[in-house]
Amino acid sequence: MSATYEDSTELAEALRRAAAAHGEHEKQLGHEDADWPSWYAQYLVQAQQK
Repeated sequence: MSATYEDSTELAEALRRAAAAHGEHEKQLGHEDADWPSWYAQYLVQAQQK
C-alpha cells in the first residue's frame, strides 16, 4: 500500500487526523505508545484506502 498527498496542506490535515486518532489509541492502551511513528504511518496509509 502507498499514500500520496496533493500538497503540504493535505498532508498536514492528514497528520492532524492521525494525531487525534492516536490520542484515542493511547487512551485505550492506558500509556504512551513509544512506536507512534509506525502507528501514524499505518494510519495514514489505511486512511487513503477508504
